[in-house]
Amino acid sequence: QVQLVESGGGSVQAGGSLRLSCAASVSISTYSIGWFRQAPGKEREGVAAIATDGTTNYADSVQGRFIISKDNSKKTLYLQMNSLSPEDTAVYYCAASQLWIPGPLLLAPNGYNSWGQGTQVTVSS
Repeated sequence: QVQLVESGGGSVQAGGSLRLSCAASVSISTYSIGWFRQAPGKEREGVAAIATDGTTNYADSVQGRFIISKDNSKKTLYLQMNSLSPEDTAVYYCAASQLWIPGPLLLAPNGYNSWGQGTQVTVSS
């Protein structure tokens, strides 16, 4: 399985921005890969993901504010988060799967079998 290490989390005021990075141990060019988050007392939810064919999918709550991208040469996945709100506070995880995941299912956590340890994002009002 691919090893994933997230970084870039931190504390920011509402309206601010953060960029998360996820460094992979192997090339991610053929992986379905994405970002998930889990807030205290809530289930883990999909935020944004990229399929093996480059298809992207965003949660409605982040559409237009977050941008997912990857640099295959650096084996790194990114999540640019803009216009952050306190509702975005959560632990953010990177996840990957060698299997092709169709677009509508990209944000389902159970489709992924490799997970990072997570990075905390805290947004204050």
